[in-house]
Amino acid sequence: MRVVTRFAPSPTGMLHIGGARTALFNYLFAKRYAGRFLLRIEDTDHERSTPEATAAILDAMSWLGLEPDESPVMQSAQVDRHAEVARAMVARGTAFRCYVSAEDLQARRDLGEAKRLAAREDGLSEADRAALLEDAGKLLAPFRSPWRNGGEPPAPDAPFVVRLRAPDGGDQIVEDGVQGIVKVHASEIDDLVLLRTDGTPTYMLAVVVDDHDMGVTHVIRGDDHLRNTFRQIPIYRAMDWDVPEFAHLPMIHGNDGAKLSKRHGALSTTVYRDLGYLPEGLKAYLLRLGWSHGDQEIFTEDEATKLFDLGGINKAPARLDLEKLGTVNAHFIRAADDDRLFALLIPFLEASGDLDDATRARVRRALPAMKDRGVTLVELAGAFAFMRAVRPLELAKNAKKALSSEGVARLQAFSGELRKLSEWSAASISEAITTYCTATGLSMGQIGPPLRAALTGGLPAPDLAPVMDWLGRDETLGRIEDQIQKCAE
Repeated sequence: MRVVTRFAPSPTGMLHIGGARTALFNYLFAKRYAGRFLLRIEDTDHERSTPEATAAILDAMSWLGLEPDESPVMQSAQVDRHAEVARAMVARGTAFRCYVSAEDLQARRDLGEAKRLAAREDGLSEADRAALLEDAGKLLAPFRSPWRNGGEPPAPDAPFVVRLRAPDGGDQIVEDGVQGIVKVHASEIDDLVLLRTDGTPTYMLAVVVDDHDMGVTHVIRGDDHLRNTFRQIPIYRAMDWDVPEFAHLPMIHGNDGAKLSKRHGALSTTVYRDLGYLPEGLKAYLLRLGWSHGDQEIFTEDEATKLFDLGGINKAPARLDLEKLGTVNAHFIRAADDDRLFALLIPFLEASGDLDDATRARVRRALPAMKDRGVTLVELAGAFAFMRAVRPLELAKNAKKALSSEGVARLQAFSGELRKLSEWSAASISEAITTYCTATGLSMGQIGPPLRAALTGGLPAPDLAPVMDWLGRDETLGRIEDQIQKCAE
């Protein structure tokens, strides 16, 4: 059997972090077994589904590198096929026409709720209370239609829905790849609607038909769908179709154990892109949200593809930890190819203003040594702020203190040494600083602050020798001269 998995989002909003993890697990499982990973857009909710949401989901999937092996299937294009299967089930006797109206069903539920509430009232005898609860339980139990065994319609043109003939008895058992063996008694499964009165298919029918037609062998999805599995398996059996294997993933919670929300980081996947996370960093972090392999903390995609299996998934909910995500992302920033990282960094640099060619070249030259100065591309771009400062530099408060008259005098004397250098490199500049300090009896603590103030304006920056190397001779001497001139005015 060739493994076929699918990810099936509804285009009613963006692709959030939980959906991205589900897509990743399906992708890795298929790749681990040289199978196929498919994508289905479940767009049958016409009121809530939008083309913009579909485009956003596809964009997020592409950014993460989770490309399906075939063109996405649009569920709305399959409605005729769904209806065809429902009619075939009626012909087989595994589904039937039901003439109970939606209004009658709602009245039944309302009466059940009323009896349940009445059982809570004071002054009832235990016998009356028990009778009310028993009646409420029957009314609120999974629906069994009076037409499941046939019968004449109430009128020749009476509207009807098509319902599944639910199992009549016994335990329904699912051997789940994550949750283990799960049992539900047949009495808990209703005669669910397959076709509405207008002939349109319901979600339960559409999902099963699509999964069958797409050849899906493993359904890997959130455990909020576990209950649906017991309603969907009878549809497979009603058509004598192979039932896929199921694996239901635990939810992702916030770092405080509460249900995931925006305050925890339950954001659109593309928001993480805009915040400066790398796709490989986000994927590596999502992989460890509920899955493990030994003590290894960070996996490349190649490593994950070779190792991923359902047995490594935890039953307990995972907890989203943005600090840990930052640590993982920082690892992949340091490991990234310099040219690719520079291309990714450019939009974040340009977000602070135009980037001239000279600054662009300086950033590219410095990047290999600066890759550890941010856990996101936003932070990394900020670390280069000293390179793009507009001359003459505006000085921060701490920088102004460093450029006292004494500091400026030292700066002017040292700039003369810099002008004598025949070779402009970090090594020659470092040697010049050491020679100057030895000759004047000054320490680095005396020459370093005014020099850093002149070169960066007080902005954070690495060691001074490489900073001057990256800025280049003209820019370095120009920034120093700017501050000397300002102090002379």
